[in-house]
Amino acid sequence: MEAISDLREELVAEARRQGFVAIGFAPASEDSLRAQRLEEWLGEGSHGSMEWMEARAAQRRSPQGLWPEAKSVIALGMSYAPEKDPLALERHPDRARISVYAQGKDYHDTVKKRLKVLARWLIERAPDSELKVFVDTAPVMEKPLGEAAGIGWQGKHTNLVSREHGSWLFLGAIYTTIGFEVDRPHSDRCGSCNACQRACPTDAFPAPYRLDARRCISYLTIEHKGPIPEEFRAALGNRIYGCDDCLAVCPWNKFAAAAHRHRDFLPRAELVAPRLEDLLVLDDAGFRALFSGSPIKRIGRDRFVRNCLYAAGNSGDPQLKEPVALLLDDSDPVVADAASWAIARL
Repeated sequence: MEAISDLREELVAEARRQGFVAIGFAPASEDSLRAQRLEEWLGEGSHGSMEWMEARAAQRRSPQGLWPEAKSVIALGMSYAPEKDPLALERHPDRARISVYAQGKDYHDTVKKRLKVLARWLIERAPDSELKVFVDTAPVMEKPLGEAAGIGWQGKHTNLVSREHGSWLFLGAIYTTIGFEVDRPHSDRCGSCNACQRACPTDAFPAPYRLDARRCISYLTIEHKGPIPEEFRAALGNRIYGCDDCLAVCPWNKFAAAAHRHRDFLPRAELVAPRLEDLLVLDDAGFRALFSGSPIKRIGRDRFVRNCLYAAGNSGDPQLKEPVALLLDDSDPVVADAASWAIARL
């Protein structure tokens, strides 16, 4: 095996060739403070109905909790910085707001594909080593590990913030048996700023650096399966998949350049500002066709149309009454309930 220091340097260069704009190295051992914060968050029930967070909590506590043989973690980030203001559509209630990250190709596929290429490269140079790659589908705490690896810090909105790329990073990780020299954890650069806290439409932050997912629009529109509680429906506005508000207002985004964005994350024209009227009429086949290759596809037609109905109810647009009324007798009771709420609002 090459000298580890040389291999580390070459790995960084190869990661950049694969489209990763951020790379750092962290220890695989447990961080007691990080583990404590996870336990407290789960103990408060702030994960909502995401039972999978609690079910594998022991493995989330540390990389070695998931894979005892791991010696170090390679934390990586790909930019998806937008060209336009993600908040601009707030002024157009007849249009649907889709989170920036979901307007292009599914990041899971892109990031994992590049991670696998990087992993093969590493195994060729260190054939006696072992590794595992992860992208948001395993009990891996990508954001705290990214902070530990020095590629950014967890801001007051709990997402990773980079000095170079703002809040717009997709994260992946490689666990390896190679004992790379680790980077220093990134220091917190939020200072006294509380822009993200003030921007949240549903007050999902009980305190800085703490998120109550049960109040978060991203959780409610993507993870939550039943009717969205009435107390949050008006606050959804025209957001139908995710929410960018706390990310978009971060002052560090002024350094983020769309030129650094991976080409797979270019927004699809039909998802930048779609008309609610067009989305409300989607049946299952139409939904699958429109969102083929998109992360939106995983929530299914019913949950998606449910979200669009709440947005229609918030639009004040009488032209939406007709497509909403057609859903009052929808076979899915949650969709029918949302249609009834929207009609009453309109």
